[in-house]
Amino acid sequence: MVREKKIYPLAAGLTTADTFAVLGDAEKFEKHKHAWKVWRALKEFGCVTYPVTADLKRLDGSKVYLNLAELKDKITVVVPCLPPEKLRDLVLDAASAGAGKIWFQEQTWIQGFQEDCDRVGIAVIRGCVLRHKAYPIIGLRYLNPCYWHGLKDVKVPEKRFGR
Repeated sequence: MVREKKIYPLAAGLTTADTFAVLGDAEKFEKHKHAWKVWRALKEFGCVTYPVTADLKRLDGSKVYLNLAELKDKITVVVPCLPPEKLRDLVLDAASAGAGKIWFQEQTWIQGFQEDCDRVGIAVIRGCVLRHKAYPIIGLRYLNPCYWHGLKDVKVPEKRFGR
């Protein structure tokens, strides 16, 4: 018997049924910084997720794509995890790859991106992916800022294996 995949809501109309491209650089992926955490969280949510950086070939066994052009018509959402000065062509690249939404993380959004997205018809979502992660009850969750920022946000339950 095949299990039916459950679809959970995320921010502003996004769901776990969307396909995501997470943009980062080698340092943010290799040193388990924000880009790696976002990529990992989306995978844990059950989303189809592609890491994108020019500096790596593989990440934890997954293929890493050089740019968004390699993902043409495979993605619906782009999640940039880089500072705005490294994202000059983000909106045009996302539009040419067929993405209809860009989910800007904290400190990646500037007003110029909003204007560019409005011009090409891409929806803008702002906020952190990690706000939707369910943190364990015990431990140091109270020290994690994503716990407090996303206190009232919809959470995606953890996967239960072996059932």
